[in-house]
Amino acid sequence: MKILCIGHTSYDITCPMEDYPIENTKYRLTEKVESGGGPASNAAYLLGKWGMDVWIATVIGSDDFGEKIKKEFSSVGVKTDLIETTYEKATSLSFIIINKKSGTRTVFNVADEYTALKKYQYEFTPDIIYTDGHDYGAAQNAITKFPNAIRIVDAGRVTKELLELCKYMHYIVCSKGFAETVSGLKINFEVPNTLVNVYSKLKARFPSANIIITLEEKGALYVHNNQVKIMPGLKVEAKDTTGAGDIFHGAFTYGIANKYDLEKCITLANIAGGLSVKTVGSRASVPALSTVLDEYAQKMNVMATSPANQNAPQAQMQTQVSQPSTSTPEKQVVASQTPQPGITEPAVSTNGQGQQ
Repeated sequence: MKILCIGHTSYDITCPMEDYPIENTKYRLTEKVESGGGPASNAAYLLGKWGMDVWIATVIGSDDFGEKIKKEFSSVGVKTDLIETTYEKATSLSFIIINKKSGTRTVFNVADEYTALKKYQYEFTPDIIYTDGHDYGAAQNAITKFPNAIRIVDAGRVTKELLELCKYMHYIVCSKGFAETVSGLKINFEVPNTLVNVYSKLKARFPSANIIITLEEKGALYVHNNQVKIMPGLKVEAKDTTGAGDIFHGAFTYGIANKYDLEKCITLANIAGGLSVKTVGSRASVPALSTVLDEYAQKMNVMATSPANQNAPQAQMQTQVSQPSTSTPEKQVVASQTPQPGITEPAVSTNGQGQQ
């Protein structure tokens, strides 16, 4: 499958420290990790590294950082002919401080107003369009030009443009913050109904989409067989969470491209995102496909051989949150897929029943 990734690119400079810096103090740092970054770019990098046929459509500056980003993409087979170079603005930079004690990160983005793509010229027909929502014009142009493509959005921040794009998506993979802001509700893991209510609000607003809510170390929330479930995340000691969400999205897109069922897509994405936090740097932390598949096979083997699960279906690895009643608004979380006007629904699995 041909995958088109549209969105933001930056150059990341990551510096681990023993503790968070104190104001008006000098520090001498001995560690530094540099690489390209950005949501759509990190997803494209993973897809290239995992052997997919992928293009990145983004904007870089005419500087050394931009050239390094292009070479980095090429090193894993990502096609760079859709990258546009601007001579007016520098490549976006991100300075990231990692607190070694807590594993938390602090990001300083240094960039002018977002520079959008201008050409919108494609020499191929993508099967999948993945966007991080940063470039509304390019994303809207692509989904209009290629109505048969499967459409996936990384919904990490709430903007008017992103909310509009979500109307035309088959898969909305959003952050907990996005879900809470759009629904106007808060998730409380001690009160399962709050997860159902948040999901139901999102589904009512975007009835045509499969919605997956990432919950960081808690895993991911989704619906399968009319049940709102949480797919647990990996329990690992985090060194750097930078790019973990992007890697989740990239791995999820890989699963969709390979026609895995929804639960397998989310499981692979959880594994990839979980493994990534063990390494400093967004690109350096992209795990090998073989490592992720081995972890997946091991998880499946444990489930299959566990006495408590001898007669249980594979889906029992998930934590069931709630069974929505067909007489309540919660049944909207399993509303049938309805194509947007003028956009053709692709012949792919969107309900967790696809080919494994």
